Amino acid sequence: MEKINVITLGCSKNTVDSEHLVARLEAVGYRVQFDSDRTDAKTVVINTCGFIGDAKQESIEMILRAVEAKRAGKIDRLFVIGCLSERYADELRAEIPEVDDYFGARSWDGIIRALGAAEGAAWNSERTLSTPSHYAYLKISEGCNWMCGYCAIPLIRGRHVSVPMEELEEEARKLAAKGVKELIVIAQDTTYYGIDLYGKRMLAELLRRLCRIEGIAWIRLHYAYPAAFPEEVIEVMASEPKICKYLDIPFQHISDNQLSAMLRRHTKAEAMALIRKLRAAIPDLALRTTLLVGYPGETEADFEELCDFVREVRFERLGVFPYSEEEGTHSAEKLSDDVPEEVKEERVERIMRLQQQIAAQLNQERVGMTERVIVDGRQGDYYVARSQYDSPEVDQEILIDSSQRRLLRGRFYDVTITQAEEYDLYGELI
Repeated sequence: MEKINVITLGCSKNTVDSEHLVARLEAVGYRVQFDSDRTDAKTVVINTCGFIGDAKQESIEMILRAVEAKRAGKIDRLFVIGCLSERYADELRAEIPEVDDYFGARSWDGIIRALGAAEGAAWNSERTLSTPSHYAYLKISEGCNWMCGYCAIPLIRGRHVSVPMEELEEEARKLAAKGVKELIVIAQDTTYYGIDLYGKRMLAELLRRLCRIEGIAWIRLHYAYPAAFPEEVIEVMASEPKICKYLDIPFQHISDNQLSAMLRRHTKAEAMALIRKLRAAIPDLALRTTLLVGYPGETEADFEELCDFVREVRFERLGVFPYSEEEGTHSAEKLSDDVPEEVKEERVERIMRLQQQIAAQLNQERVGMTERVIVDGRQGDYYVARSQYDSPEVDQEILIDSSQRRLLRGRFYDVTITQAEEYDLYGELI
């Protein structure tokens, strides 16, 4: 049986794509390893990211390392798929011809034929997990229609296309049968789900159906666009006990000047009204957001308004990134990248210092509380666990002294929070 090493870069949506591909490969007899740097696999597939400059550079460096391994005779075949090759296939073929072939992100036909993988629609719901077996990402749609000024995703992934609800239910049932207890629902914009198939937003109905699947204990929602946020999603999040009190909703900015320049399709007043509505309906909701600083035209006044927004809302989770110009986007073609790089970085640091203070305060408020957690694994003297308020890989962890008793990965336990740091908590078993 031939071995294949599948290396996945970028976001969780790429992770899902790789897992679908690996299931097809294993079905025809390949032995597949994920992201292995110690392997005797003679075939390597790199699933690339092409979203921002740093991610593109990481993908190129990984390709070049694999090319060196091929020159040294360590591998025989090298294939590149995903966002970078979707957007720059011609340039990559010219610059790095040692790669056997390049395939994009929108269709698996090319790589499936090249590797002789299993074909047919019946394989659409099959997955081989690269995550720990107790949680999995469920990608409910592909592409995006919003066309925000800075974002290359619609250029790479195309327009929004929903996965049929029955197909998602089947996939979720198969994941549950494999031991998955936590489903993390993802898309470029999860709230847009269903418009193309059913003529209206159907995320709330999908969530209700997922809640009925036996074995699934937690359902977590990521990447919800704030404009036209569906009221019924708020209702289902408030009423369904399986849905985590957690929402990843990237606001990017709050200044009306910047929101307009970014083509974000909502105003500051609308964003604040949505936050108030969410927190009124779900009082213990943990809000995660992403912010973008240094976008063309961002003034010091715009940035101070953003800082005030962070102070007022007190997000439980927050990430911030400096603007980088992406060719083909509205901002690259129509606007001047006029904020100096050192100013961008300084603004990132200022936001993160502010968020660090807020995170420390919010965590301190949790000391003494009892929370249900799921164990992800063990590191040194501690078991690493998460509450419903924390998503894997991106959020904080709850550390439990391993001397208390033996815990099992993927199991739920009740703990009392005993100590808090800025981005970690410590707990004792009840």
